[in-house]
Amino acid sequence: MAAQSYGLVATFDSAPAIYEAAKKVRDAGYKHWDCITPFPIHGLDGAMGLKRSIVPRFSLVGGLCGFSVGMGLIYFTSAIDYPLIVGGKPFFSPLYAFPVAYELTILFTAFATIFGMFFTNRLPMHYHPVLKLDRIADAQDDKFLIVIESRDPKFNAAHTQALLEAAGGKAIAEIEA
Repeated sequence: MAAQSYGLVATFDSAPAIYEAAKKVRDAGYKHWDCITPFPIHGLDGAMGLKRSIVPRFSLVGGLCGFSVGMGLIYFTSAIDYPLIVGGKPFFSPLYAFPVAYELTILFTAFATIFGMFFTNRLPMHYHPVLKLDRIADAQDDKFLIVIESRDPKFNAAHTQALLEAAGGKAIAEIEA
């Protein structure tokens, strides 16, 4: 039984080389591909055509929920569950509830950000076909990789290999799924 192909991988020697290659792959219309680099490259996400992350939206929702829960908790405990007038202060005042609401805002924002990051990155992912490559260790040291997945609608092994070669890719190989 033949192994199913995950896609093609090409090696690049420098950050400018992978940056320019990423622009060529983006312009060719590929949607399911990635760059693997040993360090962050400024502007690479733009060269890849990636949109802004939605993780800040998770953070905002978490913060608003935390603030609401904090205010609601103090309102419930002070005005409903155990109403007690001390020193003439009202049953509920946002001034007294603010420290609790502030801390819960921070806590809920942190948890929402972490869960949002896990959700958008599809984590935990215990296995990825790219990890089968022998040169994956080089991509964590001094080499740069572009991986184009076979599930991409534009993927054609011959055309994709020609594109990677034209972009300056070396050691182009197929990855088994």
